[in-house]
Amino acid sequence: MKKILTILALTLSVYALQTGEVPPHAVLSGDHGGTNDGKSWDSRSLVGKVHTVLYMDPDERKAAMPFLDALNAQPFDKQKYQTVAIVNLAATWMPDAILETMLAKQQKSLNNTIFVFDKTKYLLQKWHLKDDASNVLIFDAKGKLVYQKSGVLSADEIKQVMQIISKHLQ
Repeated sequence: MKKILTILALTLSVYALQTGEVPPHAVLSGDHGGTNDGKSWDSRSLVGKVHTVLYMDPDERKAAMPFLDALNAQPFDKQKYQTVAIVNLAATWMPDAILETMLAKQQKSLNNTIFVFDKTKYLLQKWHLKDDASNVLIFDAKGKLVYQKSGVLSADEIKQVMQIISKHLQ
């Protein structure tokens, strides 16, 4: 039994996102989702700038707001930094159209943030993210993962993330 559990753990870790690695290529388009203006979103767009990717369950958005507010308050250079909020539409009871409209309005108040919709949990499965949660991923300008956390960030973790972003913007 121990051998089976060890093999299972090793197998799962091979497929999970690894710090220092570029994640598996993924495109959200068509039935899988896309940006709030109906265009495709490609994970290769994470190259060229430092990115924070917040993959979240819409029902957990209030818990993620302190982090988003802290990001929005930072004077990060828009030429070097961007936030991507990927909304897991399949994780909520809310109708997609209502949620998409609400988030399109919210996007105007969030500095340098684009909204992407995952309608089928495609990216969640491809990148092995935690379902029904907020997943925070920081990528350097080469598209490599430098930080990852599932769940609500504490005040200290928010400070740590801001330091990580600032370090990679230098």
